[in-house]
Amino acid sequence: MSYFSLSGSTNGFAARSLTVVNASRRKVLARKLETAVTFWARMRGLLGKKELPPDEGLLLAPCNWVHTMGMRFPIDVLFLDARQVVVAVESLPPNRFGRPHTSEAVLELPWGTAAQSGTEKGDQLYFLILTCKQEIENLRRIV
Repeated sequence: MSYFSLSGSTNGFAARSLTVVNASRRKVLARKLETAVTFWARMRGLLGKKELPPDEGLLLAPCNWVHTMGMRFPIDVLFLDARQVVVAVESLPPNRFGRPHTSEAVLELPWGTAAQSGTEKGDQLYFLILTCKQEIENLRRIV
C-alpha cells in the first residue's frame, strides 16, 4: 500500500484516484478521491459538477479557504495540516463563503460525511493509493 502526502510524493505512483481513511475513527471517508494540486485545478474545484456522489471527494493542496459560490450542492470541508491532521471542519451550503483556516490542504466531501463518520478536529487522516486487489483487502481489514 502506498501513501500520498500533501507534498505530492506518491512513492513513485501516479495519484489519479486515492482512498482517504480517518485513522482516528477507523472509517473510510472516500474511496474515489481526486486531487487538485495546480492553480487551475484548485480554481475550478467542484464548479460545474451537478453533485458530489457518496464515497467521492476532492483534495485541494495547497489550500486554506474555500467557497461554494456557483455550486448546486452542499459539501463538508475538512481543513488539514501538513501531517494530515484535521484542524477544522465546516459544512457549507451552496453559494457560501467558508472561513480561512491555518491549513495546508482542504478535503471536500459529500454533505454529511463528517457527521456520519464522526470526523472532528484532531483526527488523523491517511491518503492511500491502492495498487492491487490484495491492498484493497488489507484496507477492508483495517476499517
